[in-house]
Amino acid sequence: MSDTTDNILIAYLTEVRADGMDARIVAEHATAAPIIRLGDEEILAGHLGSYVVIRQSHIGVLALVFKMWERDRFDQAGNRATDRFIALIPVGELNESNVFIRGVRHYPTPGAAVYAVGLAEINAIFSKFRDYQFFIGQLASHKDYHLSLDPRALFGRHFAIVGQSGSGKSWTVTSLIQHTIAAMPKTHLIMLDLHGEYCWKTPDGSIESAFPSERVNYVDAMELEMPYWMMTYAELVDLFIDRDDPGSSIQMAFMREILQQLKRKEAKNVGLGVVSIDTPIFFSLAELYMQFKAANEERKDFGKTKGALFGQFDEFLVRMQSRFNDVRYDFLLKPKKRNTSDSMAELLREFVGLGRKKANITVVDLSSVPTDVRPAVSAQVGRLAYEFNYWNPRRREFPITLICEEAHAYIPREKSSQFEGTRKMMERIAKEGRKYGVSIGVVSQRPTELSETMLAQCSSYICLRTTNPDDQQYIRGLVPEAEGDLADILSSLGRGEALVLGEAAPLPTRVQIYRPNPEPKSNDVDYFTAWREGPDDLDVEGIVDNWRNQNRH
Repeated sequence: MSDTTDNILIAYLTEVRADGMDARIVAEHATAAPIIRLGDEEILAGHLGSYVVIRQSHIGVLALVFKMWERDRFDQAGNRATDRFIALIPVGELNESNVFIRGVRHYPTPGAAVYAVGLAEINAIFSKFRDYQFFIGQLASHKDYHLSLDPRALFGRHFAIVGQSGSGKSWTVTSLIQHTIAAMPKTHLIMLDLHGEYCWKTPDGSIESAFPSERVNYVDAMELEMPYWMMTYAELVDLFIDRDDPGSSIQMAFMREILQQLKRKEAKNVGLGVVSIDTPIFFSLAELYMQFKAANEERKDFGKTKGALFGQFDEFLVRMQSRFNDVRYDFLLKPKKRNTSDSMAELLREFVGLGRKKANITVVDLSSVPTDVRPAVSAQVGRLAYEFNYWNPRRREFPITLICEEAHAYIPREKSSQFEGTRKMMERIAKEGRKYGVSIGVVSQRPTELSETMLAQCSSYICLRTTNPDDQQYIRGLVPEAEGDLADILSSLGRGEALVLGEAAPLPTRVQIYRPNPEPKSNDVDYFTAWREGPDDLDVEGIVDNWRNQNRH
């Protein structure tokens, strides 16, 4: 530490625990306005969110102030005096060369001196990370200091952005991506946009985006055509078979057999020698249906004897027919452009930003996709990214990050038949993806409803305001024990203010995320203005027409 800082003693330790420490502020700084000067800045001694260093002999522990309180005491004459205390969370050590080392191995004892930490010392701690020039915001405790994260740790080992509705998640995601593209011009991101916030069509049909137009590729999932024949067997089961149906096991076995037959036939046409049930080649959905129908109605001996599978597929046929007749599923089940095996390369090029328009980020707009089929589409997008790099010999030079907005909606914690295929696919990417250059960034307002496996694989967390006690407790359990008490400040964070935890930051940091420019299309409705200046009438016929045509634009 510099001499300036070493001279500003603000407290002495009174209690030391494995997960924290308490200290009593010295009388000089336990005043109504305990202002101290560090270099060119003035700060309040021991204020919440500030850093301090605890010195004792050869030990130097860096800690974060997360709580402050006062306690009265009385002398024998009954005179009252007030002591001020601060609670500290140890975040790392400073060695003899003042180099910061994460984690605490040597703990001081009560009586150790606590010194204020200024901007110069913080700069020394963050210096290694500043070299990346990947800035995301300003420190809450030092507005003049800009925080840079380690992009290798953030994107290479999965991350999560969590916070309640209205806390600024869309703002944070947009700002993060804008600064990612600026810092790393060859970024490759695929975003699942559930609400059309990041890229959207205007009424006149043009595309607007929260990202530079030349760097983004907008993909409307309804127009994209993600054909059924590129889905895995497990995803097709999710789409067409009700696992709760007593005959579901027979339906799945028969589907497996028919798919093998159809794909073997197509394999000969495209010159493939070996084919598996998940090989992404074209097959006729109508032919699959007819095979099920024939087996379901089979009779032998001139109609006297029923076939072995007679009547076993009634539920399956009804479910498949209803899906096929539903106009909302046309993009999946009735492809017009992608109805040959050769069309797969073009689809993949579009996905990873190597199509006619080269792009850093592909925004897949799922806002028009039926809610009950979003999980299947999301799983397919994730699987395509994973499989693309799994088979890509240059995967180490072409890493991809998948941004999953509202991830709890399709990667849920509880095991549900509706989301089973999606959850398993996303969890597989979380567990294996980074080996093949595919990582995930999950965004959720309810971490308690998100897959435990998914969150457990994340190494960095950007936590925005969270007031729900269950969510706070869950976040507390995700981070090291010594940092768990930081969850207590989650309810006091402002809009766009975040607590950054994990490997991407040198230490737990409270930061004000930069305001994105341009901002995402907010879905917040201004009730006050709408109820004062709103329309006197609406085109109800047009609303009905949109409803019937499943058109939200």
